[in-house]
Amino acid sequence: MARKYFGTDGVRGRVGEAPITPEFVMRLGYAAGRVLAQGGAQKPAVLIGKDTRISGYLLEAALEAGLSAAGVDVMLSGPLPTPGVAYLTRALRLSAGVVISASHNPYDDNGIKFFSGDGNKLPDETEERIERALDEPMGCVRSELLGRARRIDDAAGRYVEFCKSSFPSSLDLHGMRLVVDSANGAAYHTAPHVFHELGAEVIQIGNTPNGLNINDQVGATHPEALQRAVLEHKADLGISLDGDADRLVMCDAQGRLYNGDELLYVMVRDRVALGPVAGAVGTLMTNIGLEQAFERLGVGFARAKVGDRYVLEMLQQRGWLFGGESSGHLLALDCHTTGDGTISALQVLTALKRSGATLSDLTSDLTLFPQTLINVRMEKGFDWKGHSVFQAECAKVEQELGSEGRILIRASGTEPLLRVMVEARQEAVAERLAKRLAQTLSA
Repeated sequence: MARKYFGTDGVRGRVGEAPITPEFVMRLGYAAGRVLAQGGAQKPAVLIGKDTRISGYLLEAALEAGLSAAGVDVMLSGPLPTPGVAYLTRALRLSAGVVISASHNPYDDNGIKFFSGDGNKLPDETEERIERALDEPMGCVRSELLGRARRIDDAAGRYVEFCKSSFPSSLDLHGMRLVVDSANGAAYHTAPHVFHELGAEVIQIGNTPNGLNINDQVGATHPEALQRAVLEHKADLGISLDGDADRLVMCDAQGRLYNGDELLYVMVRDRVALGPVAGAVGTLMTNIGLEQAFERLGVGFARAKVGDRYVLEMLQQRGWLFGGESSGHLLALDCHTTGDGTISALQVLTALKRSGATLSDLTSDLTLFPQTLINVRMEKGFDWKGHSVFQAECAKVEQELGSEGRILIRASGTEPLLRVMVEARQEAVAERLAKRLAQTLSA
């Protein structure tokens, strides 16, 4: 069925505009509760977590009301990274987890995404059942069957301990000075503690959320704040997360940034040193240089559709453990069921500690092709595939590139944008051709 509400990462939009309104979110909670209650012998229980957006209070209350009306018990964690909700959902043996977040988007956006009881994102089929349930009238179970709600006071502390458990007990971070940028988001009270408790000296930035400043000139989408702080404090490394802390960007002592492709390579290379690694999964956006580097390591490589949920699905299908996106969504399924920025950083730090090398050393044999990505704003429903002039220009660019590069055009699953990407051996060529394609759409 065609999806009306769910995108690649749940339901997302501008707060106060459909579908992110109190009335819709309450109906969404009720519909999800009805689906969770079907066929279950026990009363369902759901965990709700959120990031630090001011609208989280509003949407949390609406979700809680809808779930309770469907007869579902609710546990509230308060601000908690998305992967923390996934972990606690599994650890507490709950029916599902719900995260109120718009990830790396500005504060006036928000969204709802779900995790199943095993800590994975909901399958497409379950999301489709929820969408069908949304078409039915909202009701309410009898009073004696209503769901109850309670807060989990130790949610952040439990998640901190879980993150620390992914770092080898034989290693520590003593002697390291780290800048940790929490994007004024959900990890502001978890990530700094993880690295500090493992022995690092931690300098915090992006750790004063006020409801309006999430991702505002800080975090993984604005890594220049991390670079400045690393150089200013003469830190060994910088770690930058996004608003819901499932994305990671890192920076070395010289201020050089490392994206998801490079960090995935460091993680997998470290595991290869311990034994064979069957393969890793990237996406259509993954740099061809990473694919070539994995081939040299004897590691298989496959591309999924863009979106960490599709990377996860392919990993599960193939029985592999490692994957990720250039944007910094990284998966290490031997540590967690979902992408986790804090745990991914710990895996990179593990590689550095085991090897005694720097990030520059560990990526010296990885040569990435320059990529230029241009986001072209478009009207909702714009048929770019049927745009004859644009398609003709795409064909011309592909012919010019030949075997020396590629293009990738895709619509964003979360924003009204068409993403135009060109990859080529020379940066100037990639930039010139990407601008040419983008200008064709805006002409």
